[in-house]
Amino acid sequence: MSFDFSLLTTELAMFVLGLTTFVLGLVVPSGSRRGLGSFAVLGLLLVLGITVVNRSHQGELLNGMYLVDGYAAFFKILFLMAAILVIFGSFRYVDQHVGNHFEYYSTVIFATLGMVVMASAGDFITLYLGMELMTISFIILVAFRFIEGKSLEAGIKYLLLAAMSSAVTLYGLSLVYGATGTIIIGQVAQAVAGGGASPLLIVGLTMLVAGLGFKVAAVPFHMWSPDVYEGAPTPVTSFLAVGSKAASFAVLLRLFIGGLAELHGQWAMLVAVLAALSMLIGNLVAISQTNIKRMLAYSSIAQAGYILVGLVAATEAGIKGVMFYAFLYVFATVGAFTVVAAVYNKIHSDEIADYAGLVQRAPLAATVMLVCLLSMAGIPPLAGFVGKFYLFKTVVEGYMWLVYLGLIMSMVSVYYYLRVVLVMFRDDPKDPSPIELGSATTLTLFIALVTTIVLGIYPGPLAEVANMAAQSFFLH
Repeated sequence: MSFDFSLLTTELAMFVLGLTTFVLGLVVPSGSRRGLGSFAVLGLLLVLGITVVNRSHQGELLNGMYLVDGYAAFFKILFLMAAILVIFGSFRYVDQHVGNHFEYYSTVIFATLGMVVMASAGDFITLYLGMELMTISFIILVAFRFIEGKSLEAGIKYLLLAAMSSAVTLYGLSLVYGATGTIIIGQVAQAVAGGGASPLLIVGLTMLVAGLGFKVAAVPFHMWSPDVYEGAPTPVTSFLAVGSKAASFAVLLRLFIGGLAELHGQWAMLVAVLAALSMLIGNLVAISQTNIKRMLAYSSIAQAGYILVGLVAATEAGIKGVMFYAFLYVFATVGAFTVVAAVYNKIHSDEIADYAGLVQRAPLAATVMLVCLLSMAGIPPLAGFVGKFYLFKTVVEGYMWLVYLGLIMSMVSVYYYLRVVLVMFRDDPKDPSPIELGSATTLTLFIALVTTIVLGIYPGPLAEVANMAAQSFFLH
């Protein structure tokens, strides 16, 4: 059996980059380790270029165990861009608050490699290995500031709940395997089409919803999210919010639409209820938050509810909506958390009240925060509005109540987002001294700002790319 290693160019390059970054951290003197971040960014940019150039080189490995298609290529590019922006925008934060722990950048790279494997997983074993590589890396990253109680507490909570969710997911996969007799997702679809919905399969399906619901922080599996987001280093929180969530949605689509589409009638309403609860509870609880990272955590829960709408549709348009929204969500979220990290460097506080007069102290940071929050709320002409439009139009027929709820909750989110904006633009600062951002942070914020505006005004090219990637999803 031939094995085309050229299909694994991205994965092999990521592995070599992660290992090289780790080894360099061991041999480079501690005073020179600041260059590791630049090395990691340059390496990831090279891997991103390789992935973009080879995106049309597609195929299957090991009889469908690993799928290299347009769908996987889209998510790989998304993961790499998220990792680059998170690392590049947090040099100063890492220098000040993570210290000389050289493992930081290599661990981020290995977490990204786990996401890349998840996007291409064509069977349960590969899927689980990729998910665990990502999860274990994030457990380390969340607890990286181990001398601080909150970070250590967040790491322990994430470890316990991630272990529980992994066990539930693995048991669900084993039940689906027991019911269908195969671990290949494409063959699961054929077995389900021929055999129908057995009780064993329904139980396995339910456990998969629960296990992966934890990964995307959907209600009622969201309990870890606010504490972990608050306690983790801010760049890690940012990457957790965009990378881990996007990778988990890539797996959800692959499993439920690629393998269990014949059971859509059994799981669609369950996912719709989870989407509704996530939108409802995420937005309502966010109103009372005074810590900006906790507020963004509950906002992230609500965003998971919006994205789940695309899974409910279980159509090519639904997949396109999820991919489009996940892409633009990267820039809005990374932009917001980069501002949070930059402000924390100066004032050592994440309380919303301490953002008073930010527009006077750091005009670019305040502007980027404004645009990113309004995009998350779905205000036109920003990218978030187009993303929600693509998602909700897929369920107009059959789930109109979900559309109404999404619109209402989007308006609710405007309230707590604008509360932050009012503090930044209306209130007087306690300390009028300017907040220095640094060139890397400034460039990251500028990229997030421009991309969020441009994708809202001119979404056509990205929508076309997402549409082509969604079409490739059904070619196996």
